[in-house]
Amino acid sequence: MAAHVPASLDVRRAGERSRSRAGSLESQHSFSFGTHYDPSNTHHGLLVANNQHVVPGGAGFDAHRHRDMEIVTWVMRGSLVHEDSTGRRGVIYPGLAQRMSAGTGILHSERNDRWRDDQPHAAALPPAHFVQMWVLPDESGVTPGYQQREVDDALLGGGLVPVASGMAQHRRHTAIHLHHRQAALLVARLDSGQHVSLPEAPYLHLFVGRGAVDIEDEAALTEGDAARFTAGGGHRVTARESAEVMVWEMHASATR
Repeated sequence: MAAHVPASLDVRRAGERSRSRAGSLESQHSFSFGTHYDPSNTHHGLLVANNQHVVPGGAGFDAHRHRDMEIVTWVMRGSLVHEDSTGRRGVIYPGLAQRMSAGTGILHSERNDRWRDDQPHAAALPPAHFVQMWVLPDESGVTPGYQQREVDDALLGGGLVPVASGMAQHRRHTAIHLHHRQAALLVARLDSGQHVSLPEAPYLHLFVGRGAVDIEDEAALTEGDAARFTAGGGHRVTARESAEVMVWEMHASATR
């Protein structure tokens, strides 16, 4: 269970994130990742990775292995072809939520490739812009799994939509399920002037995928900025322009 922590709000700007490049792929990392290690920035709550990637047409991440991790992929622009060692193959695009449970071990790849006959050559495809988020499961060694579902219609209402959750209160409404009973990803698409109220939780992580928002009386955030709340929430978040925000609600913390 989460230990008692004092209430705080920590704003992290897009420019403060570490950056990496693999060929033509560009990535930005909110937490320690890969060769970049900062012992003071390994996680917030259960969230251990919040990686923003831009993948040109014809490029991507070739097959690589994960284990004991819940990996949620959210595409902002473009599309990705996903393949993994369970035999799954599919396309991820804006408005479709995907969760992969690495469990005992899984190989997967994600590429910005041609997947329809009427598409141009892969190299001519527009860049794919997506965020991949990792949370620790509450049980190790589960059978690897994969789930995806469209949530575009639910997002039209402008409120916070439970996109991926293992929490009991979301069981009937979440699009996809997580192997952690104390974590949920909520997403909102907001027009200028629209607002949402954040839940209250021991740990919240708000990330601006696109656009700009104001957190009442606290901070103004633009694309790529994040706010980390401890022992807080309840704030009103208002869009200053068309925006998309991802909010992790977490009632426990990682041990790392």
